[in-house]
Amino acid sequence: AKMAFPGTYNFSYYKGDTLEFRVYPKDSSGAAFDLTGYDNLTSPIFTIATSRGAESTISAYAEIVGSGSNAYILCTIRPEDGDQLTAGTQYVYDIEINKTGDDYDFIFTILTGSITVTEQVGVSDPGVS
Repeated sequence: AKMAFPGTYNFSYYKGDTLEFRVYPKDSSGAAFDLTGYDNLTSPIFTIATSRGAESTISAYAEIVGSGSNAYILCTIRPEDGDQLTAGTQYVYDIEINKTGDDYDFIFTILTGSITVTEQVGVSDPGVS
């Protein structure tokens, strides 16, 4: 099956919140992509950075939910991930899956895009007086 990856999804993140979204990978014919075998210790990976190729990255949360053609990737920016993001800065991200094959490994970037971060109201830092 020919892949149709990666898709693009740009979104806004409100600092301090938990933001969840689901990704349903499809092949080029529009059929659901079988995620069997892609749920392992190093997959899926949801990485956020200030620019493509940046050395410093933030690892947000991602997991494969369900099985076979009904499976999807649940991606989450948790408040502790959001703490590492600076409001007013545009970030880039990608979501990658991988599995070990018989002859070679399979690595696919499923989704990429940008994240705009908005500061919350009345933010306080308990470490500063």
